[in-house]
Amino acid sequence: MEAEKIRNLTDVELLHQEKDLADQLFKLKFQMNMGQTESLKKIRGLRRDIARVQTVLREQELAGSNGSGGKATVVKTAVKAVSPKTTTAKKASVKATTAKSKTAGNKTLSSKTEKK
Repeated sequence: MEAEKIRNLTDVELLHQEKDLADQLFKLKFQMNMGQTESLKKIRGLRRDIARVQTVLREQELAGSNGSGGKATVVKTAVKAVSPKTTTAKKASVKATTAKSKTAGNKTLSSKTEKK
């Protein structure tokens, strides 16, 4: 896809295009891992198209064009801000459970050696 065509799209169309390209990339990667295809050129092209769309979105955001440029990025940054917090909470809970299981495992191991 050419940059000229991408620049003529609205913010909503750009976000939709980015999502479609990301889905296509996911499917191609999945097929490649399953051994169904070896289309490295398509994967490279899709990555570049996604980068072009993201670049135009950023340019429009900085220029303040189309009026809704700021709204679209606020939604994206809000989603990014929420994700790390939940990931950190999950990591903490996993660490706590593994620590408990390790100490429980050590107790059972020491009790078995004492019985012998």
